[in-house]
Amino acid sequence: MDSDLQNILTKILCKYQKSFSDKVYGDENDEYDILMNIFSLTPETKRENAQYWGRELGMCWQSIVIEMCKYNCLDFKPALRINDDEPCDLRVGNYAIDTKYRLGSGDSGTLKKFRANGNLLIERGYTPTLVILRNDNLRAAINACVGGNWQVLRGQESMDFIHQISGIDIKAFLENNAGKYTVGRNSI
Repeated sequence: MDSDLQNILTKILCKYQKSFSDKVYGDENDEYDILMNIFSLTPETKRENAQYWGRELGMCWQSIVIEMCKYNCLDFKPALRINDDEPCDLRVGNYAIDTKYRLGSGDSGTLKKFRANGNLLIERGYTPTLVILRNDNLRAAINACVGGNWQVLRGQESMDFIHQISGIDIKAFLENNAGKYTVGRNSI
């Protein structure tokens, strides 16, 4: 991996390490994932404020994917803006990519939005592609995305796809950083 990209990605991880460490720790499952391992987060810590951790880990995942693609994909384009919405986080070639840490919301508004965004992207010549880090997603949300014409990739499929389009082995990068950005009261 190029040292400039390595520096950009290191800054992202440091930023989130500080943000996570500053968080005052006040029901999900007991599974770890590759991104949690970077920050040495436990499922118990995530359960203390599941909404916070889901949102922040999702933003970290999004930032890493965007920077890897921005840096290494010649046909990278930023998020597509349609009216006041961004139906995807980035575009690479004819893929309109939306990153998700996990799909856990099954409310009707969210599901309708996935369907509508998938159709908007197809109308503009893109293949709507969801790149989800975790495998423990809500089945109704996954079905709504598939029904909304999204290509849904989860876990290893997502990492393989990112490797395919960027040439960077994101899984190796994440595994090599396990435990390097530990979060906790005494970590910084």
